[in-house]
Amino acid sequence: MREPDDLPRRPRPEDAELIAAFLDHLALERRLSEHTVAAYRRDLGQLATFLARGRRGLRTAHLEDLRRFLAQQVTRGYARSSIARRVGAIHTFYRWALARGEIPEDPSALLGRPRVLQRLPGVLRPREAAALVEAPVPPEGADPLELAVALRDRAILELLYGSGLRVAELAGLTVDRIDLVRGRVLVLGKGAKEREVPLSEPARDALEAYLRRGRPVLADGSGSAFFNRRGRPIGTRDVRRLVGRYGQRTLGARRVTPHTLRHSFATHLLEGGADIRVVQELLGHASVATTQRYTHVSRSRLFEAYRRSHPRAG
Repeated sequence: MREPDDLPRRPRPEDAELIAAFLDHLALERRLSEHTVAAYRRDLGQLATFLARGRRGLRTAHLEDLRRFLAQQVTRGYARSSIARRVGAIHTFYRWALARGEIPEDPSALLGRPRVLQRLPGVLRPREAAALVEAPVPPEGADPLELAVALRDRAILELLYGSGLRVAELAGLTVDRIDLVRGRVLVLGKGAKEREVPLSEPARDALEAYLRRGRPVLADGSGSAFFNRRGRPIGTRDVRRLVGRYGQRTLGARRVTPHTLRHSFATHLLEGGADIRVVQELLGHASVATTQRYTHVSRSRLFEAYRRSHPRAG
Protein backbone atom coordinates (compact mmCIF):
# COMPACT_ATOMS: atom_id res chain seq x y z
CA MET A 1 0.00 0.00 0.00
CA ARG A 2 1.33 3.42 -0.91
CA GLU A 3 2.20 5.70 2.00
CA PRO A 4 0.79 9.24 2.25
CA ASP A 5 3.02 11.86 0.64
CA ASP A 6 3.15 14.00 3.79
CA LEU A 7 4.94 11.35 5.92
CA PRO A 8 8.62 12.04 6.66
CA ARG A 9 10.97 10.15 4.37
CA ARG A 10 14.16 10.74 6.36
CA PRO A 11 15.22 11.25 9.99
CA ARG A 12 14.77 14.57 11.75
CA PRO A 13 17.85 16.83 11.48
CA GLU A 14 18.62 16.41 15.19
CA ASP A 15 18.41 12.64 14.86
CA ALA A 16 20.61 12.69 11.77
CA GLU A 17 23.24 14.64 13.77
CA LEU A 18 23.04 12.14 16.62
CA ILE A 19 23.42 9.20 14.27
CA ALA A 20 26.40 10.89 12.61
CA ALA A 21 28.10 11.32 16.00
CA PHE A 22 27.46 7.67 16.82
CA LEU A 23 28.88 6.55 13.47
CA ASP A 24 32.00 8.64 14.11
CA HIS A 25 32.36 6.81 17.42
CA LEU A 26 32.14 3.44 15.65
CA ALA A 27 34.60 4.37 12.92
CA LEU A 28 37.15 6.43 14.88
CA GLU A 29 37.04 5.02 18.41
CA ARG A 30 35.93 1.43 17.90
CA ARG A 31 37.55 1.31 14.46
CA LEU A 32 34.85 -0.82 12.89
CA SER A 33 34.92 -1.52 9.17
CA GLU A 34 33.19 0.69 6.61
CA HIS A 35 30.77 -2.14 5.85
CA THR A 36 29.75 -2.46 9.52
CA VAL A 37 29.37 1.29 9.96
CA ALA A 38 27.21 1.44 6.82
CA ALA A 39 24.95 -1.28 8.25
CA TYR A 40 24.48 0.74 11.45
CA ARG A 41 23.70 3.82 9.35
CA ARG A 42 20.97 1.99 7.44
CA ASP A 43 19.40 0.38 10.51
CA LEU A 44 19.34 3.53 12.63
CA GLY A 45 18.21 5.64 9.68
CA GLN A 46 15.21 3.36 9.23
CA LEU A 47 14.38 3.58 12.94
CA ALA A 48 14.70 7.36 13.03
CA THR A 49 12.49 7.75 9.95
CA PHE A 50 9.86 5.48 11.51
CA LEU A 51 9.94 7.51 14.73
CA ALA A 52 9.64 10.79 12.84
CA ARG A 53 6.40 9.56 11.29
CA GLY A 54 5.02 9.15 14.81
CA ARG A 55 6.19 12.63 15.84
CA ARG A 56 9.00 11.18 17.95
CA GLY A 57 12.77 11.16 17.80
CA LEU A 58 15.60 8.96 18.97
CA ARG A 59 15.91 10.88 22.25
CA THR A 60 12.18 10.67 23.05
CA ALA A 61 11.42 7.10 21.91
CA HIS A 62 9.83 4.63 24.33
CA LEU A 63 10.05 0.85 24.44
CA GLU A 64 6.67 0.54 22.71
CA ASP A 65 7.89 2.72 19.85
CA LEU A 66 10.82 0.40 19.30
CA ARG A 67 8.55 -2.66 19.44
CA ARG A 68 6.23 -1.11 16.86
CA PHE A 69 9.21 -0.46 14.60
CA LEU A 70 10.25 -4.12 14.80
CA ALA A 71 6.65 -5.24 14.20
CA GLN A 72 6.65 -3.13 11.04
CA GLN A 73 9.84 -4.87 9.94
CA VAL A 74 8.12 -8.22 10.35
CA THR A 75 5.08 -7.16 8.30
CA ARG A 76 7.40 -5.94 5.54
CA GLY A 77 8.90 -9.41 5.28
CA TYR A 78 12.40 -8.86 6.65
CA ALA A 79 14.23 -12.02 7.70
CA ARG A 80 14.61 -12.83 11.41
CA SER A 81 18.38 -12.46 11.05
CA SER A 82 17.96 -8.92 9.66
CA ILE A 83 15.59 -7.95 12.48
CA ALA A 84 17.96 -9.44 15.06
CA ARG A 85 20.77 -7.34 13.59
CA ARG A 86 18.64 -4.19 13.87
CA VAL A 87 17.86 -4.98 17.51
CA GLY A 88 21.59 -5.28 18.13
CA ALA A 89 22.19 -1.94 16.44
CA ILE A 90 19.47 -0.30 18.56
CA HIS A 91 20.93 -1.70 21.79
CA THR A 92 24.43 -0.56 20.87
CA PHE A 93 23.25 2.91 19.90
CA TYR A 94 21.23 3.51 23.07
CA ARG A 95 24.01 2.24 25.34
CA TRP A 96 26.29 4.79 23.69
CA ALA A 97 23.68 7.56 23.93
CA LEU A 98 23.10 6.84 27.63
CA ALA A 99 26.83 6.84 28.41
CA ARG A 100 27.20 10.12 26.53
CA GLY A 101 24.33 11.74 28.44
CA GLU A 102 22.09 12.18 25.40
CA ILE A 103 19.18 10.33 27.07
CA PRO A 104 18.12 9.90 30.72
CA GLU A 105 17.43 6.16 30.36
CA ASP A 106 17.75 3.40 27.79
CA PRO A 107 14.39 2.65 26.10
CA SER A 108 15.83 -0.52 24.55
CA ALA A 109 16.84 -2.16 27.83
CA LEU A 110 13.89 -4.58 27.73
CA LEU A 111 13.79 -4.96 23.96
CA GLY A 112 14.01 -8.65 23.08
CA ARG A 113 15.87 -10.07 20.13
CA PRO A 114 14.27 -12.72 17.88
CA ARG A 115 15.93 -16.10 18.00
CA VAL A 116 17.77 -16.97 14.82
CA LEU A 117 18.45 -20.55 13.83
CA GLN A 118 22.18 -21.11 13.43
CA ARG A 119 22.83 -22.65 10.05
CA LEU A 120 25.92 -24.74 9.56
CA PRO A 121 28.32 -23.03 7.15
CA GLY A 122 28.47 -24.34 3.60
CA VAL A 123 31.70 -26.28 3.09
CA LEU A 124 33.37 -27.73 0.02
CA ARG A 125 35.03 -31.11 0.06
CA PRO A 126 38.79 -30.99 -0.54
CA ARG A 127 38.48 -32.25 -4.13
CA GLU A 128 35.76 -29.65 -4.83
CA ALA A 129 37.89 -26.86 -3.38
CA ALA A 130 40.86 -28.03 -5.46
CA ALA A 131 38.78 -28.06 -8.65
CA LEU A 132 37.51 -24.55 -7.91
CA VAL A 133 40.85 -22.90 -7.18
CA GLU A 134 42.46 -24.55 -10.21
CA ALA A 135 39.65 -23.49 -12.56
CA PRO A 136 41.19 -20.23 -13.88
CA VAL A 137 43.17 -21.29 -16.95
CA PRO A 138 44.08 -18.83 -19.73
CA PRO A 139 42.61 -19.82 -23.11
CA GLU A 140 44.86 -21.12 -25.86
CA GLY A 141 46.67 -18.21 -27.47
CA ALA A 142 45.53 -15.79 -24.74
CA ASP A 143 46.47 -12.14 -25.11
CA PRO A 144 48.30 -10.38 -22.22
CA LEU A 145 45.06 -9.14 -20.64
CA GLU A 146 43.38 -12.57 -20.68
CA LEU A 147 46.51 -14.11 -19.20
CA ALA A 148 46.69 -11.45 -16.48
CA VAL A 149 43.04 -11.97 -15.49
CA ALA A 150 43.47 -15.75 -15.28
CA LEU A 151 46.61 -15.38 -13.15
CA ARG A 152 44.85 -12.87 -10.87
CA ASP A 153 41.79 -15.07 -10.43
CA ARG A 154 43.90 -18.13 -9.64
CA ALA A 155 45.86 -16.16 -7.03
CA ILE A 156 42.64 -14.85 -5.46
CA LEU A 157 41.05 -18.30 -5.19
CA GLU A 158 44.22 -19.89 -3.84
CA LEU A 159 44.52 -17.15 -1.22
CA LEU A 160 40.88 -17.34 -0.11
CA TYR A 161 41.03 -21.10 0.36
CA GLY A 162 44.68 -21.48 1.34
CA SER A 163 44.76 -18.72 3.96
CA GLY A 164 41.11 -18.23 4.94
CA LEU A 165 40.92 -14.49 4.29
CA ARG A 166 37.70 -12.52 4.45
CA VAL A 167 36.74 -10.96 1.14
CA ALA A 168 37.33 -7.40 2.44
CA GLU A 169 40.74 -8.44 3.77
CA LEU A 170 41.73 -9.80 0.38
CA ALA A 171 40.46 -6.76 -1.53
CA GLY A 172 42.39 -4.46 0.83
CA LEU A 173 45.76 -6.16 0.39
CA THR A 174 48.67 -4.02 -0.74
CA VAL A 175 51.94 -5.13 -2.33
CA ASP A 176 53.97 -4.54 0.84
CA ARG A 177 51.80 -6.96 2.81
CA ILE A 178 52.73 -9.99 0.70
CA ASP A 179 55.99 -11.69 1.75
CA LEU A 180 56.70 -14.41 -0.81
CA VAL A 181 60.14 -15.17 0.62
CA ARG A 182 58.79 -16.09 4.06
CA GLY A 183 55.46 -17.32 2.72
CA ARG A 184 53.38 -14.91 4.81
CA VAL A 185 50.66 -12.34 4.27
CA LEU A 186 49.93 -9.51 6.70
CA VAL A 187 46.17 -9.04 6.92
CA LEU A 188 44.25 -6.01 8.18
CA GLY A 189 41.15 -7.57 9.74
CA LYS A 190 38.07 -6.41 11.60
CA GLY A 191 38.61 -3.56 14.04
CA ALA A 192 41.84 -2.67 12.19
CA LYS A 193 43.56 -5.64 13.87
CA GLU A 194 46.53 -7.06 12.02
CA ARG A 195 47.42 -10.73 11.84
CA GLU A 196 50.01 -12.65 9.88
CA VAL A 197 48.87 -15.82 8.16
CA PRO A 198 50.84 -18.41 6.18
CA LEU A 199 50.65 -18.92 2.44
CA SER A 200 50.18 -22.41 1.05
CA GLU A 201 52.70 -23.51 -1.57
CA PRO A 202 50.12 -23.31 -4.38
CA ALA A 203 49.07 -19.86 -3.17
CA ARG A 204 52.67 -18.66 -3.07
CA ASP A 205 53.29 -19.91 -6.62
CA ALA A 206 50.05 -18.31 -7.86
CA LEU A 207 50.80 -14.99 -6.19
CA GLU A 208 54.33 -14.94 -7.59
CA ALA A 209 53.06 -15.66 -11.12
CA TYR A 210 50.43 -12.92 -10.84
CA LEU A 211 52.91 -10.42 -9.42
CA ARG A 212 55.39 -11.10 -12.22
CA ARG A 213 53.11 -11.51 -15.27
CA GLY A 214 49.61 -10.35 -14.31
CA ARG A 215 49.70 -7.34 -12.03
CA PRO A 216 51.87 -5.16 -14.33
CA VAL A 217 49.11 -5.43 -16.95
CA LEU A 218 46.13 -4.85 -14.62
CA ALA A 219 47.63 -2.28 -12.24
CA ASP A 220 48.90 -0.11 -15.10
CA GLY A 221 51.82 1.03 -12.94
CA SER A 222 49.71 2.99 -10.46
CA GLY A 223 48.71 2.41 -6.84
CA SER A 224 49.79 -0.12 -4.23
CA ALA A 225 46.74 -2.40 -4.28
CA PHE A 226 47.87 -5.97 -4.86
CA PHE A 227 44.82 -7.11 -6.83
CA ASN A 228 43.57 -4.87 -9.61
CA ARG A 229 40.95 -4.64 -12.32
CA ARG A 230 42.10 -2.60 -15.31
CA GLY A 231 43.87 0.20 -13.48
CA ARG A 232 41.83 0.25 -10.28
CA PRO A 233 41.90 -1.82 -7.08
CA ILE A 234 39.62 -4.83 -7.17
CA GLY A 235 36.50 -4.52 -5.01
CA THR A 236 34.66 -6.98 -2.79
CA ARG A 237 31.81 -7.25 -5.31
CA ASP A 238 34.32 -8.08 -8.04
CA VAL A 239 35.72 -10.89 -5.90
CA ARG A 240 32.27 -12.27 -5.05
CA ARG A 241 31.32 -12.27 -8.72
CA LEU A 242 34.45 -14.08 -9.86
CA VAL A 243 34.15 -16.70 -7.09
CA GLY A 244 30.52 -17.30 -8.04
CA ARG A 245 31.43 -17.54 -11.73
CA TYR A 246 34.13 -20.16 -11.18
CA GLY A 247 31.88 -21.95 -8.70
CA GLN A 248 29.17 -22.34 -11.34
CA ARG A 249 31.74 -23.50 -13.85
CA THR A 250 33.12 -26.26 -11.61
CA LEU A 251 30.26 -27.16 -9.23
CA GLY A 252 27.15 -26.51 -11.31
CA ALA A 253 24.14 -25.08 -9.51
CA ARG A 254 25.80 -25.00 -6.10
CA ARG A 255 26.22 -21.46 -4.76
CA VAL A 256 29.79 -20.63 -3.81
CA THR A 257 30.98 -17.41 -2.14
CA PRO A 258 34.30 -16.19 -0.73
CA HIS A 259 32.94 -17.13 2.70
CA THR A 260 32.42 -20.69 1.45
CA LEU A 261 36.16 -20.89 0.86
CA ARG A 262 36.89 -19.39 4.29
CA HIS A 263 34.57 -21.94 5.92
CA SER A 264 36.23 -24.72 3.95
CA PHE A 265 39.69 -23.52 5.00
CA ALA A 266 38.75 -23.68 8.70
CA THR A 267 36.88 -26.98 8.50
CA HIS A 268 39.63 -28.76 6.59
CA LEU A 269 42.21 -27.58 9.13
CA LEU A 270 40.14 -28.93 12.02
CA GLU A 271 39.46 -32.19 10.22
CA GLY A 272 43.20 -32.48 9.66
CA GLY A 273 43.87 -32.24 13.39
CA ALA A 274 44.63 -28.52 13.87
CA ASP A 275 44.01 -27.10 17.34
CA ILE A 276 40.92 -24.89 17.51
CA ARG A 277 42.93 -22.05 19.10
CA VAL A 278 45.31 -22.08 16.15
CA VAL A 279 42.39 -21.92 13.72
CA GLN A 280 40.93 -19.05 15.76
CA GLU A 281 44.15 -17.06 15.34
CA LEU A 282 44.38 -17.81 11.63
CA LEU A 283 40.79 -16.67 11.05
CA GLY A 284 41.15 -13.55 13.19
CA HIS A 285 38.20 -14.42 15.44
CA ALA A 286 38.02 -12.40 18.65
CA SER A 287 36.31 -15.29 20.44
CA VAL A 288 36.90 -19.03 20.16
CA ALA A 289 33.10 -19.45 20.38
CA THR A 290 32.88 -18.15 16.80
CA THR A 291 35.43 -20.71 15.64
CA GLN A 292 33.55 -23.54 17.35
CA ARG A 293 30.91 -23.41 14.60
CA TYR A 294 33.36 -25.28 12.42
CA THR A 295 33.66 -28.14 14.89
CA HIS A 296 29.93 -28.73 14.36
CA VAL A 297 30.53 -29.01 10.63
CA SER A 298 33.33 -31.52 11.18
CA ARG A 299 31.22 -33.50 13.61
CA SER A 300 28.36 -33.65 11.12
CA ARG A 301 30.74 -35.14 8.58
CA LEU A 302 31.89 -37.74 11.07
CA PHE A 303 28.29 -38.87 11.59
CA GLU A 304 27.69 -38.83 7.86
CA ALA A 305 30.72 -41.07 7.36
CA TYR A 306 29.45 -43.38 10.10
CA ARG A 307 25.99 -43.70 8.55
CA ARG A 308 27.51 -44.32 5.12
CA SER A 309 30.17 -46.79 6.21
CA HIS A 310 29.07 -48.84 9.21
CA PRO A 311 27.03 -51.99 8.44
CA ARG A 312 24.81 -51.50 11.50
CA ALA A 313 24.18 -47.79 10.99
CA GLY A 314 20.93 -48.45 9.14
